[in-house]
Amino acid sequence: MGPEIGFFGMLMIGLVAGYIAEKVTASDHGLLTNLLVGIAGSFVGGTLAQQIFGYDDYGFWGSMLVATLGAILVLFVWRRIRD
Repeated sequence: MGPEIGFFGMLMIGLVAGYIAEKVTASDHGLLTNLLVGIAGSFVGGTLAQQIFGYDDYGFWGSMLVATLGAILVLFVWRRIRD
């Protein structure tokens, strides 16, 4: 995520990405867990996208997509480790 999004934009993206990932994976978390999963997903998704595509300036919607996909991956891996 670029600096043009800002701190509150990053929080909003993390929260929404965590919420979407929660619904896609049929999980049941609270607001804080959704935020943490979304932020972790943003880091994971952004790192993977940069390594695969070599591009790291996604804008707001691109960041939302990358964070959501990363959050889904984080929850998928978490479930595999936990079970």
